Amino acid sequence: MSTVTSLDARSRELLQEAQAWRLIALLLERPRAGWLDEVAALAPAVRDATLVQAARAAAGASEGGYLALLGPGGAVSPREAGHRETTDPARVLAEIRAYHEAFGFAPAGEDPPDHVAMEVEFVGYLRLKEAFALASGDAESAAIAAEAGKTFVERHLASCAEPIAHGLDAVSEGHLALAAKALLARVGPRPAKVEGAWVPQGLATTGCSGGCEVRSQSNL
Repeated sequence: MSTVTSLDARSRELLQEAQAWRLIALLLERPRAGWLDEVAALAPAVRDATLVQAARAAAGASEGGYLALLGPGGAVSPREAGHRETTDPARVLAEIRAYHEAFGFAPAGEDPPDHVAMEVEFVGYLRLKEAFALASGDAESAAIAAEAGKTFVERHLASCAEPIAHGLDAVSEGHLALAAKALLARVGPRPAKVEGAWVPQGLATTGCSGGCEVRSQSNL
C-alpha cells in the first residue's frame, strides 16, 4: 500500500480547497453545540474573502434564524429536490447515495443526502481523497476522485447552488447568504438543462437525454 511521504503543490492546493468546501458545508448546516467552534477553527485556513466574512457573521447565528431561512417551510429550500422541476426526487437521492457508497462517504450530519450542506461536504471529501491519492503516488485514484467531483457538481450542486444563493440574498445578509455566494462562485450558474428523463403526469418531453424540454400535453 502506498504511503504519504510529502505533499506536492497540487496536493496542498487540493487540501486548501477541501477546507474551503468543508467550511461552506458547515456554514450551511443548522447551528448546534460546538458548531461555531468548528467554523472558527477552519476559517483561518481559508483565503476566500467572502468565506472569511461569512465565518465572522456566523458568530451571531441562531437555530431559529437558520430554520426561518432553510428549515422546513423556510424561505428557501436547501434541498436539491426542491429546485428540480421534472427529475424524480427518489432518483436524485438514489444517485447521491450511490456516489456516497462508491467512495466510502459516511456523513455524520443530520441532513438528507440532497441537502446543499451535505452535497458540499461530499465535494470537499472528494478533494481530500484526490489529495491523498496524489500524495501517495496513485494517479489513477486521484483522477477518479477528480472526475467524480466534477460530475457530481454538474449533476447535482449545479442545479441548486444558484437558486439557493439568489433566494438567500433576497431575504438575508447574514452568514447563510455569504456562504451560498461563495458556493455559487465555485459551482457557477445553473445550466439550462439539468433535469433527468422522468416527467410528472400531465407533461411530455422532447429530446430528453440528460435534460428535458418540457411541454404541456395540451399543446402537443
